[in-house]
Amino acid sequence: MRLAAFLIAVLTILAPLRAGAAEHAVVLPAPIYDPPSVNGEQKLVVAGGCFWGVQGVFQRVKGVSRAVSGYAGGAKETAHYDRVSQGDTSHAESVEITYDPKTVSLGELLRVYFSVAHDPTQLNRQGPDAGAQYRSAIFVANAEQEKLARNYIAQLSSQQAFSAPIVTTLEPLRAFYPAEAYHQDYLVRHPAQPYIVYNDLPKIDNLKRLFPSLYRESPALTN
Repeated sequence: MRLAAFLIAVLTILAPLRAGAAEHAVVLPAPIYDPPSVNGEQKLVVAGGCFWGVQGVFQRVKGVSRAVSGYAGGAKETAHYDRVSQGDTSHAESVEITYDPKTVSLGELLRVYFSVAHDPTQLNRQGPDAGAQYRSAIFVANAEQEKLARNYIAQLSSQQAFSAPIVTTLEPLRAFYPAEAYHQDYLVRHPAQPYIVYNDLPKIDNLKRLFPSLYRESPALTN
């Protein structure tokens, strides 16, 4: 369960520190292996903590036409927030990214994912949220996605890009289930919510600062 309600007073006090928090993003090299993708829109499903912030980041990446919050890794019957929040469904809060590979490559999306969308060194948690449903994971849909992701993780590990080991798992994408309507576009619709202010708006700052050529002001909304 998110701690936003419980920590609302604390987060309100800490909100002015948001700009400072944005300075802690990790600057990463581009993937060495990032071959041209096939023509037509492609999809990538990633998980990295609360889907509000991950969705918010990729909605502002050029070339992304749609980013949907949802659940991956578990069964259809348990793919709803109340059950996933219990942490025993095998689901992870995830985001399905639809993108044009002619504008943004899979490698560039993964660079954003590892650099600003979340911290890939946190095991079964992300910031204030703990549990397997908040794990760092890439749900690979095909062999090429798996190869690129695996190679990039190996590259970042060998270059010691992070001060701790990368714990991101590569899991087969069996299905993606969109989350409830009230979770969609949450960051855009609730920019003053303390949880968003402290945990997620710094990610948008980091995207704009570290990836100016990929950043766009107008997010790709689901509705």
